[in-house]
Amino acid sequence: MGEEKFDVIVVGAGPAGSTAALKLAQEGCSVALIERGETPGAKNLSGSVLYGRCLENLLPGFTAQAPIERYVTNHITTFLTADAWFGLDYKTSVFGAPPYNGYTVLRAKFDRWLADKAEEAGVMLVSGIRVDSLARTGERISGVVAGKDTLLADMVIAADGANSFLAQQAGLRGRIQPKHIALGVKSLVSLPRATIEDRFHLSSEEGTAYAWVGEVTKGVAGGGFLYTNLESLSVGVVMRLDDLKKSRQEAAQVADDFLHHPLIAPLVRGGELIEYGAHLVPEGGLEMMPQLGMPGMLVVGDAAGFTLNTALMVRGMDLAIGSGLAAAQAALKAIASRDFGDGMINTYTDLLEKSFVMKDMRTYARMPAFLETDRLYKQYPAFVTELMRRIFLTDGTPKEHVFVSAMQALKSSGMSLWTLAADCWKGLRAL
Repeated sequence: MGEEKFDVIVVGAGPAGSTAALKLAQEGCSVALIERGETPGAKNLSGSVLYGRCLENLLPGFTAQAPIERYVTNHITTFLTADAWFGLDYKTSVFGAPPYNGYTVLRAKFDRWLADKAEEAGVMLVSGIRVDSLARTGERISGVVAGKDTLLADMVIAADGANSFLAQQAGLRGRIQPKHIALGVKSLVSLPRATIEDRFHLSSEEGTAYAWVGEVTKGVAGGGFLYTNLESLSVGVVMRLDDLKKSRQEAAQVADDFLHHPLIAPLVRGGELIEYGAHLVPEGGLEMMPQLGMPGMLVVGDAAGFTLNTALMVRGMDLAIGSGLAAAQAALKAIASRDFGDGMINTYTDLLEKSFVMKDMRTYARMPAFLETDRLYKQYPAFVTELMRRIFLTDGTPKEHVFVSAMQALKSSGMSLWTLAADCWKGLRAL
């Protein structure tokens, strides 16, 4: 890297960083996009769901070019124990027609494609470079330092992931609390396209997104997931770090046991494991959000904690894209006015507040605290499956009223009716 000065330096070529860089380049700014991996997406585990309508604002008709796997028409959420499960299965043809609601993507492919679009627009993409620190001019961020090189810019956008060292170095956040971060362990399992469509009852390019709670994480706060791709399955577990440490379980063993659970094993049967790894996932919501800017710098995407777990679905890519667009718009105004201080920061936060990003973060602000409830992962799967057993079992003896069955199932799970009512109220408020 040389001595050239840019309008903006973006660190991290994930969805947030590439979106910001692309928007700025489209508006004629000089932009450097720096990615630590050998290529954008190289350090991201394959498999996510993209709720991508917000990307249409930047790249109209992007799905005709993007490496989309399948559009999601089926969402399944399941409570399970070691030998029983009960799920909510929702499928609609509405999600199978344009504009599609969500898509399964392989991040290595998608992130590379989005960064390429930024590069085509004029962004200088620099891969395989680790940013070591921030450059400062007085109290203002004025660039980045990588090894012996210093790259200067009017401002920096930090899109360097959940454990953003740039946000920490800038003093915008302290050490992340373990209860606000989760460890995701993910496998990519190859299967023939015809097998996937037959096994999951899919037609053409339809896809299914699964979420599991309970035995999947051995009672640790978190859950399991499976997304259908064209010729592979993205499958794995996510476990909150503090609870995982307390349980003294090995994340890799929990993930392996999950793949061998009697519900999961038939879904991946005959597949070939082609990718395996782990990464950190922010799950603290508003409580873990850092300050979003300082003179000369804004924070976006996972680095800003923009991830949502609503218990029924997990979102991150759309929030990353939305925050990247807001940061780019704030940067454009700052470049025009030469105000890279409070004016830029206020513009960014105002844009976020008016967008779906902060509105959704506030809507689900209570959810992270609700998901800390241990009963969700231990007692509720047992309660629900026992209730279903009592309802469906017909053994020649008189049937109980469903209320009696519910009381007996509650008793066997170690909960009271008051506990159930209180948790339902908290859950409804969180949603």
